[in-house]
Amino acid sequence: MKVFDEIESDVMSYARAFPRVFNKAQGEYLYDEEGNQYLDFLAGAGTLNYGHNNPIFKQALLEYIEQDGITHGLDLHTKAKREFLEAFSEKILQPRDLTYVMQFTGPTGTNAVEAALKIARKYKGRENIISFTNGFHGCSLGALSATGNSHHRGASGVSMSGVARMPYEGYLGDDIDTTAYLDKVLSDSSSGIDHPAAVLVETVQGEGGINAASVEWLRNLQDVCHKHDVLLIVDDIQAGCGRTGSYFSFEEAGIVPDIVTLSKSLSGYGLPFAVVLMKPELDQWKPGEHNGTFRGNNLAFVTATAAINHYWSDDKFAKEILRKGEYIEQRLEHIVETYGDGNMTTRGRGMFRGLNCVSGELAGKITSEAFRNGLVIETSGADDHVVKTLCPLTVSDENLKKALDIVEAAVAKVLRGEEVPEEHDFFAEGSDETESLADAA
Repeated sequence: MKVFDEIESDVMSYARAFPRVFNKAQGEYLYDEEGNQYLDFLAGAGTLNYGHNNPIFKQALLEYIEQDGITHGLDLHTKAKREFLEAFSEKILQPRDLTYVMQFTGPTGTNAVEAALKIARKYKGRENIISFTNGFHGCSLGALSATGNSHHRGASGVSMSGVARMPYEGYLGDDIDTTAYLDKVLSDSSSGIDHPAAVLVETVQGEGGINAASVEWLRNLQDVCHKHDVLLIVDDIQAGCGRTGSYFSFEEAGIVPDIVTLSKSLSGYGLPFAVVLMKPELDQWKPGEHNGTFRGNNLAFVTATAAINHYWSDDKFAKEILRKGEYIEQRLEHIVETYGDGNMTTRGRGMFRGLNCVSGELAGKITSEAFRNGLVIETSGADDHVVKTLCPLTVSDENLKKALDIVEAAVAKVLRGEEVPEEHDFFAEGSDETESLADAA
């Protein structure tokens, strides 16, 4: 560990919570240099929805490299890009009646957000953007301006303008419709809020604490945007690519955003890759107006195409995500009912869920105890107070149960000093969830 302490910047984060030298990974497993095995419920902060070194993607990648396929192509036309575009159009966009055009940005989520904000401002001729409390959109200055977290914003060293913050659903209490407040603000010329070019929103706020917007709230938000001639941008960087159960996280609400940003699990293999999807009329870029040296990651095109062809050619994978998500939800609810004492709640959607604890200190103790027992799991939220499940969507039923057993045991030990029996029956005998998991395992 000495070289990391001596050479690497203090900005490192995850290495502090999980102080091991990892050197191998497969599926939902991580291994350190001592040969210790860990279940991975961090999964590259949502980048590895299909697990580490997915064998299907790996084989496609090895064959491509062996054939001396293009690795770096700027925005040149390549076979790998063509095959990705064809697969994405035929199996993702067309079945959903979506007619987006795709912009290849620099390979990070924050760069996709930067491009989305720029094109919205360019198209509408307005500067202001509406974003939401607890939203996280990246750490480059434009995306950071739309991010709520003071820890990240405070590192910028400059004032950030061009964005007005509005309350996300539930921020002012369950009885207040914050889209009605947004409508009022945009309708009042004396509100002090300039007419925006766009509204930027996450359907599930991952880094913000797994705050999940309801279908009704998202529909109302789209209606407000249409009423006031404002573009709707959905940041689907962490919630997309199947995390909530459908490929896009907004599908359940039946809305059609004007612009969508994707990254993280888009490549399926942890290879850097980000895009902006936009309605055709918004594509007002001049050639090279927003570019980036690494916007043509052909290796990522190869694995992304394999991911789409294998997992998204029908609805079987989506149904599996929903099934596992229901199991996670019930397990977390059981933990809350058994140990929460009114001070712990669950939140989220699909396989994007978390335990909302009373403090970051408590959540940190739970994740530390889990790590000592072989589970890598992180926290999120303004005060790191939410224990966040981000396991690969491909996790086996056996390992999903094992990991949640570890979470429950950690909660029991931290809150009560209790040990949970290994063979504890977490559901009533004969429940659908228990049977389906047993059958699949």
